[in-house]
Amino acid sequence: MANVPTQAKVVVIGAGIVGNSLVHHLARLGWRDIVQLDKGPLPNPGGSTGHASNFIFPVDHSREITDLTLDSVRQYKEMGVFTESGGFELARTEERMEELRRRMSSAKAWGIDAELVDPAFVKEKVPFIETDQFIGAFWTPSVGVVDSLRAGTIMRESALEAGALTVVAGVEVTGLDVEDGRIRRVRTTDGDIEAEHVVIACGVWSPRIGAMAGVSIPLTPAVHQMISVGPCPQLAGSEGEISFPIVRDMDTFCYERQHGADMEVGSYAHRAILYEPDEIPSIEQAKLSPTEMPFTSDDFDPQLEQAYELMPELLGAEGAEMRYAINGLLSLTCDGSPILGESHVKGLWTAAAVWIKEGPGVGRAVAEWMVNGHSEIDVSHSDIARFHPHQLRREHTKLRTSEAFIKTYGIVHPSEQYESDRPQRLAPMHDSQQKLGAVFFETGGWERPHWYDTNAALLDDYGDAVMPRDHEWDARWWSPIINAEHLRMREAAGVIDLTAFEVFDIEGPGALAAVQVTCVAQCDVAVGKVVYTPVLDAAGGFKSDLTVMRLGDERFRVVTGAAHGPADRQWFADHVPDDGATTLTSRSDDTSTIGLWGPRARDILSSLTSDDVRDSGFGFLTCREVQVAGTTVLASRISYVGELGWELYVAADEAAAVWDALLEAGGPHGAVPVGIGVYGTTGRIEKGYRAFGFELDAERSIVEAGMQRPKVKSAEFVGRDAYVAQRARLESGDGPDTVLCTMVVDDHTSSSGVKRYMLGGEPILTRDGGTLTDGHGHHPYVTTAGSAPSLGKHLLLAYLPPEHARIGNELAVSYMEELYPVTVRSVDATGLWDPANERIR
Repeated sequence: MANVPTQAKVVVIGAGIVGNSLVHHLARLGWRDIVQLDKGPLPNPGGSTGHASNFIFPVDHSREITDLTLDSVRQYKEMGVFTESGGFELARTEERMEELRRRMSSAKAWGIDAELVDPAFVKEKVPFIETDQFIGAFWTPSVGVVDSLRAGTIMRESALEAGALTVVAGVEVTGLDVEDGRIRRVRTTDGDIEAEHVVIACGVWSPRIGAMAGVSIPLTPAVHQMISVGPCPQLAGSEGEISFPIVRDMDTFCYERQHGADMEVGSYAHRAILYEPDEIPSIEQAKLSPTEMPFTSDDFDPQLEQAYELMPELLGAEGAEMRYAINGLLSLTCDGSPILGESHVKGLWTAAAVWIKEGPGVGRAVAEWMVNGHSEIDVSHSDIARFHPHQLRREHTKLRTSEAFIKTYGIVHPSEQYESDRPQRLAPMHDSQQKLGAVFFETGGWERPHWYDTNAALLDDYGDAVMPRDHEWDARWWSPIINAEHLRMREAAGVIDLTAFEVFDIEGPGALAAVQVTCVAQCDVAVGKVVYTPVLDAAGGFKSDLTVMRLGDERFRVVTGAAHGPADRQWFADHVPDDGATTLTSRSDDTSTIGLWGPRARDILSSLTSDDVRDSGFGFLTCREVQVAGTTVLASRISYVGELGWELYVAADEAAAVWDALLEAGGPHGAVPVGIGVYGTTGRIEKGYRAFGFELDAERSIVEAGMQRPKVKSAEFVGRDAYVAQRARLESGDGPDTVLCTMVVDDHTSSSGVKRYMLGGEPILTRDGGTLTDGHGHHPYVTTAGSAPSLGKHLLLAYLPPEHARIGNELAVSYMEELYPVTVRSVDATGLWDPANERIR
């Protein structure tokens, strides 16, 4: 093994599956002078890679995680370390069968072969299973197991053979030096390394290493219990490591996986057992390996009994005994996603909280990100920059992961809310909202009213126009009050709390250059203009979409959503000139935003101000300061709901008074408080407005989203070349590979007679159930689903193959394994409600 060198282009800390994948892909992309460190011995340095059960089920409800998994499987197969066994996910209850039907939707959307089968089918492939314990199963033939240690060795050796890598094992990192906001060196027990880049890829130890540079990596080591029972005579003589399908007994939160003559049983049903990285024993202290903790049998006993019920003859066979039992450590995060990307310390990257099934995919994505500035697979939901300050606290991480652990095999609704560590951030008008019966959802730590129970009286006013949902699943975390609020806003006006917006100001001589280089739209506009703009990466995919206001010659305000706000702020900060005179300042905590929209919005605002708010005096897409109820407010005439109105930016200590004044003045005009259910879904979907993280991501282009403008500004901006090439292709008659469309559900009636309402993520098929494929090789799926109460329809947004993006084209959506007819109604950004945008003006 080599000695610690004194300098490197990049130091990768960790030699588990992620670190090994990363050095391989960095070398493949042409980087040299790579150093890989690990304190443990190779090939198994003692991390989670060495003890994980190493099976891979490809279907996930997250497209990002699925893409990473499928890419990992592809790489494992190319290395010859993947054994396909097939896998079952069992249902003991009808509730679980409904969840498996939803998994079928995800499988079809991501193009993964799967089917729902009866117990007899399972018995044919797993003869030692008891069919009276379950009612059905989800069968995925492509499930398999991987030799992750062998895979890591192959990838590490490929980088060594390329002359790109120096590997040093048995060396511990003792410090990271940061100078002028950039990583400079790695300190180790065997010497220091000057480095341009450092990647923390050491799994459960990552928070400890990050802290050396002042970087919080909010994951926690958590126990996953696993035992191995054998030898089992039914498995004796089987060829290889595995010859029977893996079984996930979902309702008991357990799995059973053959390993030679043994049967492994793993559990996610026990209490959350969390550790701090500093509590993990050293290699010298550990009896097995540092991440294989002593087994606590009391936690496992209930699940062992359930496993015996499912496979009594196998697990209870004469001579079979528990030969191995551990509390294995793995990494959990507060939102369930990995932690990837460059930290606020320039040159210091993370590739943490990654499981075996995603390892090589993450390695490739992060390597591409480091080398090219973007990755082929969109990993924005895993970006380390996504975290708000409160989410970086160890307490938050532990509370959320304690709550989330049982959800590993749980039935998690798409809108399900976390309950722990709330509330964190309250709007100035929170007390008023509580009195109004607000039902709060959390976004970025902010408690945002989703609807108001005091508006329940509107249900009688609008009757069936509120489009009630009879099925509990469709109506969970939803209320028909949302649609009633929507109709009242369209009829009169609504007042909406938008305090959760991420707001930051860029000021100084380099401010214009900073916004010009990050934004697609022309931002060199008159003071007082409001600009809605996409933000792209170098490949022309979406980084974000947001609003920029020019408040002065050298002052701009950027407003973006709460969920992705920190990442947007970091992206702009990375492009602010380092001239000492140009600054980026967050205004999110000291500024509250209130939306006022509807046909009576101007009447309401004019009753509270002497300023001219007529269209002739305050045009659309302009902003300026006005006095509202005696308070100075920055008013921006813009609309995300397709109605006349304003976003009002108010100092936080004055926002409650302005909120109350708007509601009081709006009362005689019929105005009501309106929740985010309208702002984020019903209002925007009627207008065909796109949302980042749903319709817009790094794998989509402006042209595919139908958002191109007549001209491209001459000023340089990130992604300009790619965007120009996309437009040129379109102008040449060679259309986009996929087209974002709006569809109407024609009939909601299920086979049971109950009307069903899609929630998002469902596959779009031909009317008779045939598969569609776009030019990227992707299958279309619903990016946003929502009620359109003004139209009396349920709408779906989805990218379709160009040949199917025709108004009037009749297709189908698969929901819970039933087909529902849909018709394409828009093939560009034109909304179905008020397509001429007359109401906005």
